[in-house]
Amino acid sequence: MKDINIEEKEREFQAKIDADIKIEPNDWMPAEYRKTLIRQISQHAHSEVVGMLPEGNWITRAPNLRRKAVLLAKVQDEAGHGLYLYSAAETLGSDREASIDDMHAGIAKYSSIFNYPTLSWADMGMIGWLVDGAAISNQVPLCRCSYGPYARAMVRVCKEESFHQRQGYEIATTLANGTPEQKAMAQESFNRWWWPALMMFGPTDAASKHSALSMKWKIKRVSNDELRQQFVNVTVPQAELIGLTIPDPDLNWNEEKQGYDFGTINWEEFNQVVQGNGPCNKERLDARRQAKENGMWVREAALAHAEKRKAKMAS
Repeated sequence: MKDINIEEKEREFQAKIDADIKIEPNDWMPAEYRKTLIRQISQHAHSEVVGMLPEGNWITRAPNLRRKAVLLAKVQDEAGHGLYLYSAAETLGSDREASIDDMHAGIAKYSSIFNYPTLSWADMGMIGWLVDGAAISNQVPLCRCSYGPYARAMVRVCKEESFHQRQGYEIATTLANGTPEQKAMAQESFNRWWWPALMMFGPTDAASKHSALSMKWKIKRVSNDELRQQFVNVTVPQAELIGLTIPDPDLNWNEEKQGYDFGTINWEEFNQVVQGNGPCNKERLDARRQAKENGMWVREAALAHAEKRKAKMAS
């Protein structure tokens, strides 16, 4: 039987949530709320760091110096986003290194979208436009998340992601309005990224294990299906404006709901990628493990220097 004091604390906690009062690290919170946040924030942090890999692969192959500089800055931004988010998770008692090791072991997840290959320069446009566009749709409501450190971190993340989305759309626009070969490259890339981008919002509301509780606690403010619909409604006109075709024969404007109907997502593909069987799952995790192993000497040297300095100041 649940302790009466715990029940009272839970009522007070939910009253704060309902009143839109932010929960801070030293505030009492239900164990499941803490667990849910650690899982979500850690996965978000892992996604930012793993998300550097598909684009980092193209920095040396960017078509000109301007594109190279912009892409390099974008990849650096993603590293910063990971840092903010790992720090936010630590305020909940999460151990950063243990969390990263869990990802390397395949225990902790990251966004399925980053397990797809980047086969052409056009993919840099689609990642910025579609992937970061989907991320913005999902992350702007997180700026009003009930947990203070997460919400505040997301304010800066979303500002930077908005630039990433514009950068990607500019690349897509340039290619779509270029030579026939360039437009064909853009369309081929768009065809590959459209459906994985829709999968980014997660399972349908009916199939989601965590959405109901996250909505109750205002960790999430908008459901997966609503976010996906918003993304489609915004992105279809953008594609039409630059002359790209949505790879969905079932796409149709629905006057009654003032939004687009669209085809059925291949959830079997989504589940396979999430379970580690995507095109690049092994490659991505191998790269992250190798990065940690190769950089271990830097960490050890930095920690040794810090300890030496601390001892010197104490003496």
